[in-house]
Formats: sequence, structure tokens, C-alpha cells
Amino acid sequence: MHTKPATKALLFDVFGTVLDWRTSIVEELAAFGNTHSIELDCEAVADRWRVGFRDHQRKIAQDAAPFMRMDDVHRRVLDRLFAGLGVAGVPEANLQELNQAWHRLRPWPDAVAGLTRLKERYTVAALSNGNLSMLVGVSKYAGLPWDCVFSTAMFSAYKPDPAVYWGAAKMLEAPPHEAMMVAAHAYDVDAAREIGLQTAYVFRADEFGPGQGEDPGDTSRFDFAVGDLLELADALA
Repeated sequence: MHTKPATKALLFDVFGTVLDWRTSIVEELAAFGNTHSIELDCEAVADRWRVGFRDHQRKIAQDAAPFMRMDDVHRRVLDRLFAGLGVAGVPEANLQELNQAWHRLRPWPDAVAGLTRLKERYTVAALSNGNLSMLVGVSKYAGLPWDCVFSTAMFSAYKPDPAVYWGAAKMLEAPPHEAMMVAAHAYDVDAAREIGLQTAYVFRADEFGPGQGEDPGDTSRFDFAVGDLLELADALA
């Protein structure tokens, strides 16, 4: 009889999987616009900010650009967005504070309770493209009960570089087949699966706006496909 390998550690993507980045960033942009009397299409700016980061992340992962921390990439994208929109004259301290909005994201409603339940049986760890100070800050802000936090910057890489998944599993002293990658982004889960990690895909139907979630295609390739982290806790129980 085939026996499924034991699971020791769950590695979680953070932005989009555990945290509702879009709602939080839209609200931060609205507050910024009100404070500085700047008219912004906050939803469009939030989406372009995120897409700009993902585009630069992809270049770094493909060795087409030098490595930069997520905070630094966010600031570069923000400056370009504001320049294109004609936003000028904002004090540097206020721009820095807006860039820190990514340290102040709220979790999805199920996230804290789901992680807390999962933590009873498994090591639960963040494995995120965020730099370490960002992950520590946003995790404290959102009350996320991690056992530990891994930034891909520890490996001078971005997901989906295999070194990221290997590195986190190795630091937890878990063979890849005893670790599970949990993410709401198919590219992330697919990359982990390709090097032997177990996988769980989380549907976040509203990540990019109401009713606008990722289409991962056929999810039968993953070990689990769930609607939230509480459902994952039930499935693993």
C-alpha cells in the first residue's frame, strides 16, 4: 500500500494567501490622497503597484535584474506611478510612510484562526518574497501566529527560484517531501511541487477585487485545493 509522506512543516505564501493586500492598500491610498488633497483612482493605483512589483520580481527571478528588497522594489514602482500621474511635491517622509503601507495589511478573516489550528500539529512558517523587516512588521500588525518567518531575501532570490523552497525546508530540517507549500498563486505552488514539496492551493476569490481571483486551472495536480485556511486545517486533520 502506498503511504503518503508525513507532513512536518507548512510553508505559507503571505501576500494574497494570508493577507488581503488589495483592500488594505486601497484604503491606505485613499487616506493618503485625502491628507494631501490628491485625487487618485485608488483601486487602479493599488493594482498597478502590485503588478509593477510582480513584473520586477519576475525579472529578478529570471536573472534579468539585480536583486532588490521588496520594500525597495515597491518604492521604485510607486515613484514611477506617481511620476506618470503627475503627483509631485509630497514630502519624502510621507512617501516613505505610504510605502510602509505594505507593512500594515489586514489578514483574510480565516487566516489567524486557521494558522492557529494548523500550528497545533505542524510547524507553520511564512515563506514570502517580502524582506524580513517587512514580514516581521506585517505579521505583528496582523497578529499572525507563525513559528518562524522566512524571507526569500535570505536566499538572495525570489520565488519561484527552487533555491527558496529548498532553503526553507533545509533550515527546518525537513526533507522536501515532508514540507508543504501553501499559496493562492499557482506559479508558487507549481514551483514547490516540481522539487518535491507537498502542495495546497488556496482559492482567494476576491484577491484582485470582488469576484476577481486567480484561475489556477485544473487543481488535481495539487495535494489539496481549499477555500481558506480553516478548510485546510479540516483537510489535514
